This record gives sequence, structure tokens and C-alpha cells, in this order.
Amino acid sequence: MTESIHPGAPAPGSDAHFARRVRSAMAWRWGTQVLAQVIAWTSTIAVVRLLDPADYGLYAMCQVVLTALTFLNGQSFATSLVQTNHVDERRIGQVFGLLLLLNGGLATIQFLSAPLAAAYFREPLVADMLRIQAIIFLTIPFAAIPQELLARRIEFRNQGLVNLASATVGGVIAFVLAWRGYGVWALVYAPVAMFATRAIGLTLAARVLVRPVFDFRGAGDLITFGGTLTLCQFMWIIQSQSDVVIAGRTFDNHELGLYTNALFLTLIITGKFLPPVNEVAYAAYSELHKSGKALAPYFLRTLRTVLLVTTPLYFGLALTAEPAVRLLFGEKWVEMAPIVAGLSLAMPFFAVQIVCSPATNAMGLPRVYLTTNTFGAVLFPLLFVLTVDRGVTGFVHAWWIGTPALLLATLFFVLPRVGLAWRALVQEMMPILLAGGLMALAVWLVRGEVAEWSAAAQLAVLVPLGGAAYLAALWLVARTYLFESWEMIRQRDIAVP
Repeated sequence: MTESIHPGAPAPGSDAHFARRVRSAMAWRWGTQVLAQVIAWTSTIAVVRLLDPADYGLYAMCQVVLTALTFLNGQSFATSLVQTNHVDERRIGQVFGLLLLLNGGLATIQFLSAPLAAAYFREPLVADMLRIQAIIFLTIPFAAIPQELLARRIEFRNQGLVNLASATVGGVIAFVLAWRGYGVWALVYAPVAMFATRAIGLTLAARVLVRPVFDFRGAGDLITFGGTLTLCQFMWIIQSQSDVVIAGRTFDNHELGLYTNALFLTLIITGKFLPPVNEVAYAAYSELHKSGKALAPYFLRTLRTVLLVTTPLYFGLALTAEPAVRLLFGEKWVEMAPIVAGLSLAMPFFAVQIVCSPATNAMGLPRVYLTTNTFGAVLFPLLFVLTVDRGVTGFVHAWWIGTPALLLATLFFVLPRVGLAWRALVQEMMPILLAGGLMALAVWLVRGEVAEWSAAAQLAVLVPLGGAAYLAALWLVARTYLFESWEMIRQRDIAVP
């Protein structure tokens, strides 16, 4: 396989042509992600109602170890294939060989170190769970290479369809095992099946069969770029898993299960819907940078779109957490509602921060991403250590402090690199926050009147009310945002700002 057979995406001939390609990619990647998440949510809600909070506490302990090792899985080296100017069969084979070595080693390490993790958490079952999930690492090389080659060409249709298929397989297996009484093992086997399905599907979709090359001469640029992103991932893992590591020895399984499931619910948007945005944005920014075009207008529109979508969703979830938890998870999870409400207030800051890194990475500046992730890796564990004595409430307050601070630090480093002024950013964001505040006020005023109704009836009133109030507020304070969003939905060309 060479560049002539599978060429990189051509330089855009015009802004309109480029916008259509990106919009098509986003529609496929994000649209199939929505369908995949509908399947995953349906399965998750059904499984949650069958399992107990303690099962999710056990699973969270297992996931800490798996995630801690994931930063070495080599995905970042595959990502370097998107940003680099030169790709041929040898360089792809070198990355594949590196992935095989890394992931084979990680699978071995997790299998052998499983008893140590079980001893740390004082839960013997964790060892068996980790040994089974070591299989996941063996699937990664066969998914990473085709995924990044498709992304390099800004082709996300087949990726989306494969993700949809893997979500279906995982959801069915999780539900069947939970229904048949396998308990926490439903959560263990479902991801293994999903990763295996995804590896097979992406290999077929990209039509890629690569022979590994273990001679890494000439791959210095790929290894340097990928190595920096790997270090970024390590810092991200410290930030994102430190809460469970710290709470795992302090909270009981029930309390830990409530916290991790509340975090799962509030991170659905940032954790499930923003990664596809980042994948498309990274490929698009890379092509723009290679062709010498300014990134600032596209970067600003990405931030604005993310905040435009996440603000009403998270403000609304904060105000409707109790009926939402009662309806989706059942009465035994109702203690989770105030945790969900508290975490939701921090998530708009987190969402905007997450979508900043593709711009500087596409410019070949991964050290910016490393700097911001290092800041988060120091800040969040410190906040969790300082608040762990106050239980879950303390962790919620840690999120309130940590997410705005991390966003400000990230923007401080990113905005000068992409050429975007603070004033322009604030002018774009303030109308959205104002509209979200007006929406929240409308929902809050009505919420007390329907508090005695059933959970379904409360949501049936509050959700449409919130949506209508938000659109009305946007019509008053930022009417052009509505027009541009409508034109994008209609697949019409929008002028670059």
C-alpha cells in the first residue's frame, strides 16, 4: 500500500468544497454515533436496572487498571499518520509493528499484574476480571491502523457503520448476560466483544492488510509525534482516573458505584459525542494547515457549536436529574440524582476544553496538548485528595473548581497558536450562556409546580419547555446562530467567518 493507492485527502479547492466534505464526514460520524449511543443507552439502562450499584463499583476498579495501561497502546502513533505529509506502505507497516509489540506487552502485563490490583482494592474478583479484559489490547492494532487511514482521507461513513455494529454486539451481549444472572461479568465480556467486532469491521471497511515492519529506521517523525501524544494520554489518564483510584480505598462499593454511574451519565455527551467531533476536526485541521489556511475561523465555529449544543443539555439535566434518574435507572438509584445534578454544572466547561486539542495537534504542536494535560494531571488529583473526606459531595465540588480552571489554562495556550483573540471568543460564547441561563430560569420556575407528578410526567413537561425556552432565548440574543445551524442541517453552504 502506497500513497498512490490510498492517497491522502487532497488540498481543498475552495472553502465551500472543503466545508461540504467536512460536513458529510461529520454527518456520518456523528449521526452513526447517535444511533450507536441509542443502542448503548437502551442496553445500559436495561442492564443497570438488572445489576446493583456494587457491581458497577467492582467494574470501576477494573477499569482504572485497564485505562491506566491504555495510554501505552500506541493509538497515538497511528494518529501520526493523519498529520504527516508522507505515508507509504513501509511507514504504515512500521506503525503496525510498533502497535503489535506494545499491545502484546500490555496484555501480558495486565494478565500478570491482576492479583496486585485485586490486593490494592481488597477485591479478589478484580483479578479474574482483569485477566479476561486483557484480550482487548490484542484487538487494538487491527482497529487503529484502518481507522487512522480512513480519517486521513476524511472518510467516516464506514467508520460510523462499524461503530454502530460494534455497539449493537456489545449491547446485546451485556443485556443477555445481565438478564441470565451473570452480574458484573456482563460488564466484563461486552467490551471484549465490542473491540473484537470493531477491529474486524474496520479492517474490512478500509480494505487494509498490512505486514508489520519491525525495522523502525526512518520513522523518527512518527515516533516523536506519537510519543508526545502518548505522554499526553498518560497525563489525561491520571486526570480522568484519579478520582476512582483515590475513592476506591475510601468509598464503599455502593457509594463508588453511585459516583461512577453519575459520572457516566453526565459524561455521555463529552465522552461519547465529542470524540467523533475531534476525529473529524483533527483531520480537517490537518488538511487546512497543510494547505496554508487559517484555522481560527473553523476553530471558533467548532467551540461555538459545542457550547451551543452542550449548554441546554447540561443545564437541563442539572434541573431534571431526579425525575431522569427515577425514570431511567429505577428507585434503587435515586441517591444518584444530586450527584448527577452537581456534575452537570461542570460539564459545559469540560466539553469546550476537550475540543481544543485537535487544532494544535494538527499544526504539529502536540506539546501544547501535553502542557494542558499535565496541568490537569496535577490539578484534579490534588482537588480529589483535598475533598475525599467529604465523600461524593466533595468530589462534585472538585469538578466545579477543576473544569473552569482547566479550560482557562487550555485557552491561554491554544488561542495564540491558532490566531484567535480572547475578545472574539467571549463575543461568540456569551449569547449562548445567556440563552442557557434564561432557559434554566424558565425550567426552575415551573419545576416546583410539577414536583409531585410522576417522573415521566415531569420530564414530559420540563424537557419541551426547556427546549422551547432555549430556542426563544437564542432568537432574542443570537438569531444568526439559529439561521446558521438550520442551513447546516439543510446541507447548505455557509460562508467562513
